[in-house]
Amino acid sequence: MSRETEVLEAAAALVAAFASNDTARYFDCFSPDASFVFHTLAKPLNSRAEYETLWQQWQIDGFAVLGCESSNAWVNVQDDAAIFVHDVATHVRIGTEELRLKERETIVFRREGERWLAWHEHLSEVTG
Repeated sequence: MSRETEVLEAAAALVAAFASNDTARYFDCFSPDASFVFHTLAKPLNSRAEYETLWQQWQIDGFAVLGCESSNAWVNVQDDAAIFVHDVATHVRIGTEELRLKERETIVFRREGERWLAWHEHLSEVTG
């Protein structure tokens, strides 16, 4: 299997876990030292643990992922690192309100042993 295919499979597993609101499986797709930049937050998150803590608080406040679709995927693999870019259409619930979001996401994957784990995620709004 090519490295490109391996990264695409790792990305698909991450999106599927997110889309099904499977917290444990979702966070298992990230390296412990992963970082996160989300357009909805004032500052970056500097570890998977920091994101997990925030995620738990969101869930207490009524957050749930109801669905997520990935499109326009692009991947560039260089040795044991890869950049994956795609558009995401996400359906979430926040409290009692349901939202449909259109965003673009860049995920940097790093090969760790036999797995490709997400090492950095950057989520941006799609405008225009």
